[in-house]
Amino acid sequence: MDFDLRGRVALVAAASSGLGFAVAQALAHEGAEVSLASRDSQRIETAARQVADRTGSRTLGIACDLSRAEDIAMLVKSVLDAFGRLDIVVTNAGGPPAGAFAAIDDDAWQRAFELTFLSVARLVRAALPHLRASGRGRIINLVSTSVKEPIDGLVLSNGIRPAVIGLAKSLARDLAPAGITVNNVCPGRIRTQRLVALYGEEGLVTAARDIPMGRLGEPEEFAPIVAFLASAQAGYITGQTICVDGGLTRSFL
Repeated sequence: MDFDLRGRVALVAAASSGLGFAVAQALAHEGAEVSLASRDSQRIETAARQVADRTGSRTLGIACDLSRAEDIAMLVKSVLDAFGRLDIVVTNAGGPPAGAFAAIDDDAWQRAFELTFLSVARLVRAALPHLRASGRGRIINLVSTSVKEPIDGLVLSNGIRPAVIGLAKSLARDLAPAGITVNNVCPGRIRTQRLVALYGEEGLVTAARDIPMGRLGEPEEFAPIVAFLASAQAGYITGQTICVDGGLTRSFL
């Protein structure tokens, strides 16, 4: 299926590596012009060049701290200045650190809330007038299977990420009349730096054993669902939360 995103402009957060980079590359392969954002200016500029070289699409790398409201406002302005429009927003942020509940203080909760939830709310709010003008706006949140069932040792993620799903459900109903869809995609155990940090290189072998498919996923297997949700073919899909996890999640919904 050709998702044909030519003429569309996408913004992908936390895109210097891992899932965000794979998503940016998938959107660019479908013809979208893509802005990639991340905190490290050198890494995000390198990532943007790599996507452009591999796909032929125009890209832009923007340094942005997603936990800062002023950075998010600057990010959206930079996209508009460079491309003149914004059609697709992919929210994404590095997962909160692991830790047991008793070891997590108020500052850690506040930092996790600002990065994991407020970054989504702020980015959508800043982008919304432009998504309305698009006529076919797309909001796609990269979250975690922790929104389906808690993950041991990830109390911050278990506590905060479900709030993103609640926000998305509300937005999906509110924005549907404007032709804007809002969906969530949950990566399971995908081979990224985040997964290595959680499990360690040796622990990845054990982590794969619980997965019905018997292996970890690859970022390139995750990204196509985001490209589909960004396409015209997905225009009647909104308010949904989709897992890409090799069958790992046991929840019914």
